[in-house]
Amino acid sequence: MNSTIIPKSIFIALLILGVSISSCKTDEKKQATSSVKVSSDEGVFFKLSLAQWSLHKYVEDDKKSPFHFASQAKEMGFKGLEYVSQLYKHEIEELGFNVVIDSLNKISKKESMQNILIMVDDEGDLADPDENKRNQAVENHKKWVDAASKLGCHSIRVNTFGTNDPEIWKTTVVDGLRKLSVYAATKNINVLCENHGWLSSNPVELMKAINEVNMENCGTLPDFGNWCVKRADVNEKWGDCAEVYPDKYEGTKMMMPAAMAVSAKSYDFDEAGNETTIDYIKMLQIVKDAEYTGFIGVEYEGDRLNERDGIKATRDLLLKSASNLK
Repeated sequence: MNSTIIPKSIFIALLILGVSISSCKTDEKKQATSSVKVSSDEGVFFKLSLAQWSLHKYVEDDKKSPFHFASQAKEMGFKGLEYVSQLYKHEIEELGFNVVIDSLNKISKKESMQNILIMVDDEGDLADPDENKRNQAVENHKKWVDAASKLGCHSIRVNTFGTNDPEIWKTTVVDGLRKLSVYAATKNINVLCENHGWLSSNPVELMKAINEVNMENCGTLPDFGNWCVKRADVNEKWGDCAEVYPDKYEGTKMMMPAAMAVSAKSYDFDEAGNETTIDYIKMLQIVKDAEYTGFIGVEYEGDRLNERDGIKATRDLLLKSASNLK
């Protein structure tokens, strides 16, 4: 008699597919308050993706499954997925790295969603002044390059804090980015730098580094927000901001020539649905003038609205603003 033994990893992955998707639909039915027509990106110059950080409270505070991401994004009218690596820490510890990535691949295909990129955190700093730590960060990121390749993403987003000393940073950031980009090129994956704090939020310094690396697969991910170049505690990456780059619009314009993704950050909205700190029409005009036609990721980071309402408000503002461009 022939018998087939299903490997444990595959069994767990199939279990995730069956349980998490069905439970997600239940959760979303509970959250739905009315039958609203989903907004569409048809007719605009970009496609809509959702940055998973917009749903980090759903995972971290509500203790819900990050495997719900694809179906949540699809229900809200998005076509692309931008994963956040740190939201899968628990799942990776419990199931293993490869099982998690294989499961995300299966789920995204089931939901007919396109995987765009992975935002990688907590794997070391590619601009660390300590060469040994910097090299270890490169090694730590390689598995995420492999994961991005398996998922069909085009990029990973990395962190380049390193140091606030521009003389040291201009050397260390180029070294780390180039080493990782050389490996990523073998997998046809891009390595993207976001304005994510410290010197990476100084577009003059960042573009010097990108140009010095001088590799086709090393580029930028301009974020409409995230322009803090110095914290109140200069040794902290997050917290109260002491100094902001003076012109976010000019900063975005500088980053766009190397942009392979764009992040539409939002914090809060006025009664007309406009973002209270960012002129979306002005930002989108800059993106369009750069002849960018890829995905723009919605990343709501506010506190007043719940996550789903904030996501939808950002999505709707993007589409409304696109209709008012030159």
